Amino acid sequence: MGHSKSKEITRSWLESVPLPSHGKSYTVVSHKEVIDGAIVCLKKNGFNIDRALYKANMNARVAQGIYHLSHTSAPTDPEMGMMFAWTNSYDKSTRFQCGIGAHVFVCNNGLIHGDLATYGRKHTGTANADIAGHVSSQIGMANHKFTQLVNDKNKMKTISLPIRDQAELLGRLFADEKLLDSQQIGIVRSEMEGASYNYGLKDYLNAWAFYNHVTHAFKKTHPRNWMDNQSKFHKFMSSEILSAHTPQPQDQSSIVDINDDGVIEAEDLQSIDEFTFDL
Repeated sequence: MGHSKSKEITRSWLESVPLPSHGKSYTVVSHKEVIDGAIVCLKKNGFNIDRALYKANMNARVAQGIYHLSHTSAPTDPEMGMMFAWTNSYDKSTRFQCGIGAHVFVCNNGLIHGDLATYGRKHTGTANADIAGHVSSQIGMANHKFTQLVNDKNKMKTISLPIRDQAELLGRLFADEKLLDSQQIGIVRSEMEGASYNYGLKDYLNAWAFYNHVTHAFKKTHPRNWMDNQSKFHKFMSSEILSAHTPQPQDQSSIVDINDDGVIEAEDLQSIDEFTFDL
């Protein structure tokens, strides 16, 4: 995953990197255009950027921006804040991506809703205009998606996840999903033995603790893969853990209560006006 090639950098340095030339078939969208467009759009929609974090690989051929946001009318949570992130490349290794997510205050671990980070636009033709439009559409969904992430977080806190189950999920994330490498496996295992942060939990044998162990390890992920991996991991946890603990709607029309005398309660029969029994 190229851990050593990713580093935190300043906005001014990122904007100063010369643009490459790929010919007419590939429209290079500069990191500066993405930064300026995202900031203008965020401020236009009333968001304050409380913190801006930029990462890039060698020569900034792949770059990433992460903004921690606040808004006077946006939903809030005592443990998480809203986040907007983007990924851009000059070397054709990845398509432009952006999405709304959340960051955990105590550790800066990130969450990205699975349906947001999957969009990518190839750098051809009208890429500049398309990127600006997609940034705007993502920001327009910010409140709804952040609320969903908060709900997911609160539900994961209630789901027990013993060490053996965590180990099984960890193995699948490595071998099947390929979202973690051997170095990150070690990071998650170390966090399972003793978390680096206080997540305000009575114990750490639950889904929310495991989620943070993994996203803590994702901090070592290359900017090229970070958004994809975050998105796929949230989908994984949603399908494997959250969905399994979500009560399914019950067909009330098939439910009949029988009282202590063996008599069917008529009020429990729906859409039936008259019935008889043949003895």
